[in-house]
Amino acid sequence: MTPDTSATPRTGLGAGLALAVVSAVTFSLSGPLAAGLFATGWSPGAVVLVRVAIGAVVVLPFGVVALRGDWSPVRRNLRLLLAYGALGVAATQFCYFAAVQHMQVGPALLIEYSSPAAVVAWLWLRHGQRPGRTTVGGIALAAAGLVLVLDLAGARLDPVGVAWALGAMVGVSAYFLLNARTDTGLPPLSLAAGGLVVGAALLGLLAAVGVMPVTGSAAPVTLAGAVVPAWAVLAALGVVTAGIAYVTGVAAGRRLGARPASFVGLLEVVSAVFFAWVFLGELPRPVQLVGGLLVLAGVVVVQQGEAATRRTPPTIEPTVEPAGKP
Repeated sequence: MTPDTSATPRTGLGAGLALAVVSAVTFSLSGPLAAGLFATGWSPGAVVLVRVAIGAVVVLPFGVVALRGDWSPVRRNLRLLLAYGALGVAATQFCYFAAVQHMQVGPALLIEYSSPAAVVAWLWLRHGQRPGRTTVGGIALAAAGLVLVLDLAGARLDPVGVAWALGAMVGVSAYFLLNARTDTGLPPLSLAAGGLVVGAALLGLLAAVGVMPVTGSAAPVTLAGAVVPAWAVLAALGVVTAGIAYVTGVAAGRRLGARPASFVGLLEVVSAVFFAWVFLGELPRPVQLVGGLLVLAGVVVVQQGEAATRRTPPTIEPTVEPAGKP
């Protein structure tokens, strides 16, 4: 993994938090919208491919304009763009859907969304960014809430599914770590555009060689009791849950850093439960509501811990004068 800059001072933290929430909420729409397409005969691979491809087409012009004619940041960061597209986009999507073919959705999501803990561990072991006690307490609250939200009663684990889910977790962790890079010179729009283009190309290759089955349907989709054309659902998936979600995610990571942004990202799970209720009529159980409150509390506590860390002045070592110097 390329060097992370999460330890550098950040500006615009309020805006970063708002952008992170927008990113989490827009990402969370993908599940309920995709579920409507699955019911009409769409395969997960087809939905993911079309979603990412539309996102790439929508964001790419803005990413090019953001460069202002200077393509040197792209040339300097080709490896980063390839890693972002391969891990943060393609691997995250492909590995998750591969995991749910072998295990239940709840455990797969729990493993994938353990990514904030992986981000914390990476920054601690690789960059010496040890989390404070408040941050650790927030991690514990959020983890407990995530277990309740996903409602894992009676869940079974499959070794192959666990391996794929861990792959998705690595992809999500890379997404947050690379979003937080402030030393690349790449505008957020350009990073998001490059990642989506690379991700779409890799997913298209997987579909072309038959590794990722792709089937679709022109049948309309039923959402929230309304009949919606399939193209409208696909457009929403591409523009909102890929284009807007990735752009705001990069912008949030630049302002917050990898660790805080990854924990705000847990709101995606809570928001997905809400949208499943709105669009699919899947009423959340009381235990899931309690879990959602715990996740929210954990995110708030983590943000407070990170803010306290930023306010702590650096330790200045006293200067020792050489012996005999007046």
